[in-house]
Amino acid sequence: MAEYDGITMLTYIRETPSQLAKNISRRKELTRSLVDVYLNGSYRSIWVIACGSSANGSSCARPFMRKCLGHDVEVINPASFLYSDFLPSDDTLCFVVSQSGCSTNSLEALDKLHELNRPAIGITGNLEGDFRDHTDLLVDWGAETEIVGYVTKGVTTLAAYLMLFALEAGLAKGTVSQAAYDDLVAQLEIVPAVNEEVQRRTDAFFEENREALTAINVNYVCGFDQAYGICAEAALKFGETMKIPSFAFEAEEFNHGPNLQLTPNYTVFFVDDLNKGHNRLIQLWKATSFITDRAYLLTDDASLSGKNVFAIPESRPSEPLLEPLYLLPFFQTIAFRATDELNRWKEHPLFSLYREAAPSKTKTISKVMPLL
Repeated sequence: MAEYDGITMLTYIRETPSQLAKNISRRKELTRSLVDVYLNGSYRSIWVIACGSSANGSSCARPFMRKCLGHDVEVINPASFLYSDFLPSDDTLCFVVSQSGCSTNSLEALDKLHELNRPAIGITGNLEGDFRDHTDLLVDWGAETEIVGYVTKGVTTLAAYLMLFALEAGLAKGTVSQAAYDDLVAQLEIVPAVNEEVQRRTDAFFEENREALTAINVNYVCGFDQAYGICAEAALKFGETMKIPSFAFEAEEFNHGPNLQLTPNYTVFFVDDLNKGHNRLIQLWKATSFITDRAYLLTDDASLSGKNVFAIPESRPSEPLLEPLYLLPFFQTIAFRATDELNRWKEHPLFSLYREAAPSKTKTISKVMPLL
C-alpha cells in the first residue's frame, strides 16, 4: 500500500482508542442533532441506509441500538432502497451513512429521500465530501481524518456513534433509565483501554500464527448477533486487502451449507458473542477443527486455550453488545499485517478498467482518501 508521510492503515488502527475516548466524552454534543430529529419525529423504527464498511459498522451497533430504543433498527443497502418498490413507513427514521461522503449509491439514496419528501439526513466521517450538496442535515460522526481507503478507525467510531446516539435518545425517550445510562457510560469509558489491549494481544497472536495467517486462501468469519457485525467487517477487510475470497456468515447459517465446502485449506474464524450464542459457537468451532487446523476462536472462555484461541480480555465492559468497539482491531490488524508482509496491496492490472466502467465513488474521493 502506498504511504503518505508514513501513514498506513495501521496508523488509524492505533489512533482509534484515543478517538473513541474523545467521542465518548463529548457524546451529547456529538449526537445532539440526530437525537433531536429522532425525538421530534415520534419514530417507531429506524432504517440505516449504508453499504460496505459503513453497513458493517452499523450492523455492529444495531443490537445495542435496538436494546436502547426498544424498537426495530434495520441496516438497508442503498441499492435495496433505490430499486425496491417497498418504502419505509412514515414513522421510520431514515438516514444515509458514508464515511467518505462520496459513495455514488449513497448519494442516490439521499436524492431519493428528497423525492419522497422526506428529510435527507446524511451521516459521514467527512464533511467535505459530496454529501454536503445532497443533504438537509449533515451529521459528523466523529471519525476525523482517515485518508486510507481500507477504513478502520471510521468503522469503529461509526459503531460507537450509533451506540451513543441510541443511548442518548433512549435516555431522553425513557427507554433507558438514568441508572442504566450511568452504568453503560461507565462501561463505555473503559472501551479505549480494552481496544488497546486487544491490539497488543493481536500482535502476539499474529506472531504465534504467522505462517498460517499469511497463507490464508479462502476465509470464513462466523458469529451471532453483534459478533456477526464484526464478522462482516472482518470478511470485507480480508477480501479487499489480501485479495482472497472471504465471507461472513451468521454462525448457524454457516452450518447449513457453506460448511460443506470445508477442506483442510480453509481458514475459519469464530467470534464469540459473549452471550446466548456462546455454547453453539464453541460447538461449531470444535466441529470445524476436525477438518482444518486453521479454525480460530475469539472467546472469553478460560477453559479453552491453545494457539488457535484468542483470549478476549477479562477486564472489559460487562455489556456484550459493546464488543465490536474493542474487538474490531483484531481483524483489522491481522488484515494489515498479512497483506503488508505479502505485498498484496495492488489490485490486478485489469481492475482499472472495472473502476472506470462502474465507479463506486465520485471523483472527490481522490481528495478525501488519496491512499486507495
